[in-house]
Amino acid sequence: MSLVLFAHSIFALPFAIIGFFLAIHTTNYQFEWKLFLLVLLCMVTARNAAMAFNRYLDRDIDALNPRTAVRDIPAGRIAPKQALLFTIINCLIFMLACYFINPMCLMLSPVALFVILFYSYMKRISPLCHIVLGIGLGLAPVGAYLAVTGHFNIVPIFYGLAVLTWVSGFDIIYALQDEEFDKANGLNSIPANFGAKNALRISEVLHILSFIFVLLPIWFMPTGIFYYIGVALYGLMLIYQHRIVSPTDLSRVDRAFMTANGIASVVFAVFYLADIIF
Repeated sequence: MSLVLFAHSIFALPFAIIGFFLAIHTTNYQFEWKLFLLVLLCMVTARNAAMAFNRYLDRDIDALNPRTAVRDIPAGRIAPKQALLFTIINCLIFMLACYFINPMCLMLSPVALFVILFYSYMKRISPLCHIVLGIGLGLAPVGAYLAVTGHFNIVPIFYGLAVLTWVSGFDIIYALQDEEFDKANGLNSIPANFGAKNALRISEVLHILSFIFVLLPIWFMPTGIFYYIGVALYGLMLIYQHRIVSPTDLSRVDRAFMTANGIASVVFAVFYLADIIF
């Protein structure tokens, strides 16, 4: 549980639930517990695989960084081979769950796994690593919609883009903590390449785009007052995290990263579901 930071599932999981119930609400498909549980299984196993592989691949880097040296592998609580085996098992379970969902999801499952696993290499290649992480999590609402319908639709793609820009933006804020370490060790991140001030500006632009993407579905599907409230609260949480972090004060990065973003996704999902119900 600590290896994969299971609590961080709160970021993309609410948007997967949105994608699932969007398909139920706007099509003729009926809710099925079996399918819902399979989607949840896909979410959990895909994220487990991505996080465990990241910890496996970064084990030597993590050991050098005082902030990350306490993680399970460098601290000796989990062996690297165990983490790699855990990754492989979760990938296999993910693909098996996709097999039981529909042929489209099975066909796309290797693509999804490639994206979420490739992210772990990106920091060695390009500062676009934050964007690749966003793409990985942005697959959640699109994949959940596909699980129900077996075809694409513009609205879940909007939500996928909202997650992409949202996650990329807050990952940049989180990376501010390692700006000097990344520079010293030849690692790529937006803070390391562009500096803290410019990194925060880039993060702000990404979060403005995220807000626009959660607003766009209003023109493509029926929405009510609860949806507007959810969008407003989502926007306020985006603003809040930028108000409490500055280039000269990183003391509240964890609050911005975990608390603000956890609240943003859960509250938006709750109001989305309330809008469907009422």
